[in-house]
Amino acid sequence: MRHVPVLLDEVISALALAPGKHIIDCTLGDGGHSEAILERITPGGLLLGIDADPEALLRAKHFLHTYADAVIYARENFEHLESIVAAHSFGPVDGILMDFGWSTPQFEERKRGFSFQNPDEILDMRYGGINDSSRRTAAELIAESSVEELEDIFRVYGEERLSSEIAYALSVARKETALTTVGQLVEVVLKTYRTKLKTDKEIPWVGGLHPATKVFQALRIAVNDELGTIERVLPQALRLLAPGGVLAVITFHSLEDRIVKHYFKKHAGTAFIILTKKPIVASEREYRDNPRARSAKLRILKKV
Repeated sequence: MRHVPVLLDEVISALALAPGKHIIDCTLGDGGHSEAILERITPGGLLLGIDADPEALLRAKHFLHTYADAVIYARENFEHLESIVAAHSFGPVDGILMDFGWSTPQFEERKRGFSFQNPDEILDMRYGGINDSSRRTAAELIAESSVEELEDIFRVYGEERLSSEIAYALSVARKETALTTVGQLVEVVLKTYRTKLKTDKEIPWVGGLHPATKVFQALRIAVNDELGTIERVLPQALRLLAPGGVLAVITFHSLEDRIVKHYFKKHAGTAFIILTKKPIVASEREYRDNPRARSAKLRILKKV
């Protein structure tokens, strides 16, 4: 199944595309946004597609094969944006897209433990794949972090209300056996919630969410240093944009959006103008067709 890009029409409109332009897709994924971009910048245009996941690049090359001569692929983490651009002598940069949402195939087909619904998968969660030695896996993070560090991860990145209880439960469980699979982690979380809520339900749903939802989000963010990456890449994007160039950023939760919002406000002025006083969100129609779009927010900044 191919990942469905969110806010596609809005992104295309924001980037003001035309034949001959040079655009960067920092989070290539399955190439959904990039395919629509290439349709509008060719002939003559060029797209630099970046993704740390080698499987994502293979899929993107399959979906974008008809535009082979107009695409440069870079297997890299987009936090190194300036060095990637320099290595490929790419420019001038007329537009940059950053979509911080996860790819459906990445969660459901990569078997890296991104989803709590696949109990037998290993707790990896690295976007760069199993050969990415630059980051600890989720299992290593759980094994090596102190109770206080785990509590901070769950509270700050997941806004998990039982962060201290879950952190303590994990510290007890890991003394008995290594926690290496999705199922093991989920059971610790469920047991913690059952105890807190004084219930024997197998899954004590909380506000419509599976109890493990926020824990998995928090671990994924921590493993991949997602918020730190955003903070490091935004200044690079602004430096790279040519006059008249546009930066379009899609976020999916409040922690990401807050960073982008504040950074845009900080730099709005003589050199940059914010084109979105309020973030653009999905239409009712898009939300019905693609429920993942519900939390998506698009912010746009233009270099004068």
